[in-house]
Amino acid sequence: MKTMKLGTSPLEVPVIAVGCMRINSLDKLEAERFVQGAMDIGANFFDHADIYGGGTCEEIFADAIHMNANVREKIILQSKCGIRKGMFDFSKEHIMESVDNILKRLKTEYLDILLLHRPDALVEPEEVAEAFDRLESSGKVRHFGVSNQTPLQIQLLKKSVKQPLVANQLQLSITNATMISNGINVNMLNDSAVDRDGGILDFCRLNDITIQPWSPFQYGFFEGVFLDNEKFPELNLKIDEIAAKYEVSNTTIAIAWILRHPARMQPVTGTMNINRLIDCAKAGDIQLTRQEWYEIYRAAGNVLP
Repeated sequence: MKTMKLGTSPLEVPVIAVGCMRINSLDKLEAERFVQGAMDIGANFFDHADIYGGGTCEEIFADAIHMNANVREKIILQSKCGIRKGMFDFSKEHIMESVDNILKRLKTEYLDILLLHRPDALVEPEEVAEAFDRLESSGKVRHFGVSNQTPLQIQLLKKSVKQPLVANQLQLSITNATMISNGINVNMLNDSAVDRDGGILDFCRLNDITIQPWSPFQYGFFEGVFLDNEKFPELNLKIDEIAAKYEVSNTTIAIAWILRHPARMQPVTGTMNINRLIDCAKAGDIQLTRQEWYEIYRAAGNVLP
């Protein structure tokens, strides 16, 4: 598994993060096999959130990996907090309580990275800063980041937060590439020119914040996968053509398309199938040409100006 630097942190991480949102769909033995299989290929970066399975996903993971001090040294753990039933909550009290519960469920004393989940309209940057300071000084969290946030939301946090924000988890796939399209369609009148995120792609590149694309195989908002989907005939034809050239699967090419972008992103997979995870990991060894990247982009229905 190839590795990369995570933001401005000293962490050397795999280019693929293992998303654990669906680990509660596996039984005990299946979960153990999947986690061990991930470790065997060097996929030791595991992404969690306190809302996944209502917290059960973190518990299942800890049991599946047989968490202990020796195991903990070999893995990188990231989790997220801030989403509550019917609202978002970045209050100091909620962040602190959430981390304590996350650590308890994961059976560990610290997180490598904590991300604030979807933006809280009532956020007080001073409260977030105090929570981060306490979590850092106590050793409970070593690095911090955000998820689904715009440049101005990040800058607002940075007004008070002193720790570097090393990652921003954002939805991105071949079919959900608005953050790329609006940069291509500058000053145009078409829908692709609409800036829906405040230029977050360039902002993260300028500030050395690693983008972690979530749902890299999904179209819409969890409407389904685009691979082998009859709704995307031209796209699948092009992906399959390029996959055949490199003698890899279409899964590998879909991830390779994201990795080809010079922003040096770290896709978060959601699969619980070890063979598909292996295919995702192979993308780190594929360097699509510029022509191939644009051919896939256009095959998804994107029109160049």
